[in-house]
Amino acid sequence: MESELSVRDVLTSDYVGVSESDTVREVVRLMREERTSCALVVRGAEPVGIVTEWDVLGLVADDRDPSTTTVGDAMTTPVITVGPDRSLTDVATTMARQNIRNVVVEAADGIVGLVTQRDVIAAAGSFQATMTPSRSSEPPVDRDRDAADPAAARTTEGDDTQLLPNGGDEYTTQGICEACGSLADALWDANGQLVCTDCRTV
Repeated sequence: MESELSVRDVLTSDYVGVSESDTVREVVRLMREERTSCALVVRGAEPVGIVTEWDVLGLVADDRDPSTTTVGDAMTTPVITVGPDRSLTDVATTMARQNIRNVVVEAADGIVGLVTQRDVIAAAGSFQATMTPSRSSEPPVDRDRDAADPAAARTTEGDDTQLLPNGGDEYTTQGICEACGSLADALWDANGQLVCTDCRTV
């Protein structure tokens, strides 16, 4: 049986590090260049905060000037840290309970990297795919018949095969909703985001 994924298996070792004295505008420019959703605020080798897209949106909503506001005034603190050997399921639960999208991975010798919500969702999807048994023994679907008669696509009596609703855009693995941050049993692809059933209906 496959062993459970750990943080070490999915973490991003390349992260954007900034200081508390940097301006938010400088950090946003750096985040955009590196195509990342957050920047880790460090004091020496110690993580003291994190700046995310949500922090920047909050700053703009409060009519604060990103050119003069420092990272120290805008960052989220304290940082949630986890060890590299912690299970991914455990971290996903922590992220959902704390309503956060990023955790810092820290070992005895310092910062190892970050785990983002996307890392968790991507890893969960990959893990599910490796654990799903092959369905090559199932009879082929008559797509011409389905196209001519949509009602025929429904499961027939005595047939265990089930078609996914809404064109098959449901992710049947547990993960974190990108809209509300909650841990969901199933995720849906809505406008390029993986969202839970509640957020999908909004």
